[in-house]
Amino acid sequence: MIVVTGAAGFVGSGLVSKLNEIGIKRIVIVDDFSNDDKEHNLVGKKYAKRIDRADFIAWLKEHGEEVKFIYHIGARTDTAEFDKEIFDRLNLNYSKDVWRYATQYGIPLIYASSAATYGLGEHGYDDNHRVVNDLKPLNAYGDSKNDFDKWVLQQHIKPPFWAGLKFFNVYGPNEYHKGRMASVVLHAYRQITRTGELKLFRSHNEKYDDGEQKRDFIYVKDVLNICVFLMEKRPESGLYNVGSGRARTFKSLAVNTFHAMNREVDISYIDTPADIRDKYQYFTEAKINKLVSAGYTEGFHTLEQGVEDYVQNYLMDGKYL
Repeated sequence: MIVVTGAAGFVGSGLVSKLNEIGIKRIVIVDDFSNDDKEHNLVGKKYAKRIDRADFIAWLKEHGEEVKFIYHIGARTDTAEFDKEIFDRLNLNYSKDVWRYATQYGIPLIYASSAATYGLGEHGYDDNHRVVNDLKPLNAYGDSKNDFDKWVLQQHIKPPFWAGLKFFNVYGPNEYHKGRMASVVLHAYRQITRTGELKLFRSHNEKYDDGEQKRDFIYVKDVLNICVFLMEKRPESGLYNVGSGRARTFKSLAVNTFHAMNREVDISYIDTPADIRDKYQYFTEAKINKLVSAGYTEGFHTLEQGVEDYVQNYLMDGKYL
């Protein structure tokens, strides 16, 4: 059987759907199932068993021999949370336990790292293992992800295959429950629906005009294809960037959202909140050479294609993946 942690969340529930699509239904789903809003993400999904996050490590210790693959997607992802203890417990130490049992039972493991590990990009956005110790994340969430990456690279005994996926700006269906941590596309859609206009953060960097801040936006369907590719092909173990490889502006994202909604473009700008202004990323772009060299040939949705599919086939009707 295959384990998916974070299975009721955004990427995790999409992954369960993708595994079902390719014929895999013997799935153990793991999450904190106390959030009723996330239950919608699991409607119609096929799986064998659900296990509460708090009980999973004990279950894995007892049933590890039955597990063929682990996707460890679950994590505390709130970048505005500053309590290091929470991240140490839920992201770092919990992940160490998953790793140890994956190693003990010889279970291949894919886990969610993050592009938040790159901080302001002082060392670029290359998934080269040599730069991991030099990275300076901007928040406790990014620190927890980078701390686990560093710990993994220090281990001498490893699962038969492992990959740490540095997710860039993922958007797409099944993120309705994420509140302030949802993608800009979802926030834009809701704001445009409510007011007919969209407010973006003004640039406070003289190198960038308003709306010209850039991110590597990747559609969740591409993320899921990459997850399945790595499970099936199992190339060289290591850290992998999961982005489109092409930075696009927030203004482009906004304009495409208006177009997908068949609305007149109406964008204005507001100051970036002072408490995050000095930690604001003006540019991210994944180097995806390693993923491509590993044999990934599926390609990626363009921003135009991804936003149109998300808005018209999911958001407009409140549908799930």
